[in-house]
Amino acid sequence: MAQNFTINAQHLLEKVSGGQYDVDTTSYIASKNEDSFKAGFPDSLIIHYTAGRSGESSARHLAKDEVKASAHLVIDQSGKVYQVVPFNKKSWHAGRSSYNGRKYYNHFSIGIEVDNAGVLTQSGAEFVSWFGKRYKADEAVRAVHRNENTARYWHIYTEEQIAVCEEISALLVAHYGMKEILGHEEISPGRKSDPGPAFPLDKLRDDIFSRDRAIEESDLPEKGVISASKLNIRAMPQSGAEKVAKPIPKGREVSILEERDGWYRVSTRVEGWVSKDFVNTK
Repeated sequence: MAQNFTINAQHLLEKVSGGQYDVDTTSYIASKNEDSFKAGFPDSLIIHYTAGRSGESSARHLAKDEVKASAHLVIDQSGKVYQVVPFNKKSWHAGRSSYNGRKYYNHFSIGIEVDNAGVLTQSGAEFVSWFGKRYKADEAVRAVHRNENTARYWHIYTEEQIAVCEEISALLVAHYGMKEILGHEEISPGRKSDPGPAFPLDKLRDDIFSRDRAIEESDLPEKGVISASKLNIRAMPQSGAEKVAKPIPKGREVSILEERDGWYRVSTRVEGWVSKDFVNTK
């Protein structure tokens, strides 16, 4: 059973200005693959998966000079944290990247690597990673990536590492006044697929940013009409989430219950989430 590592949040806040996430549950594996941020940065956070064998092995790999890559943190399956580059230094985690007209996200962002094998291939009753490690059925999930159209199998993340990632992310966002939390898949689509659909990226950033920008009930439309020919209704506000019913037909009126990160939770014959881009509001 994975050990549940508890993060000392206040200690992180005290140490973050010095760059190092220095708590009892953290190991520091230093990399020379770093540069200096320009004034005013970092202002963004990028989430990755390691596609490696373990958190420690991935941290040690990123610390090697010849790798020419690095990250600020690696969070392993147990929730233990490895720091590779201090927060006040630029790590080499994003590579070729762009988003909303901004290029080369190494210059602007902190990179968090979450220990995860990524895409898995089914082999009988088990699933196999690219490096040959075998996983049981309850360690895999079949889902559609936000940049793809076909479902594949993905290694699941543990509750411990998701909780630790969210706590660290929230503290970094608050400390640096960050405006963006993005996946590597969003800044390098087609080239990178991490953290993938098994990671609750939309929920994480919504939970963090909604603490400061909750939508007032009075601003939320009460009704909407479906504008797409058929609109999928999903269990969660993300494109790879499970469909909860048949698609809603064009022209159907729905009640709007909640808005989150570009999605509406609606009620028709069932409740679920739909992309707000395809709902005309009254």
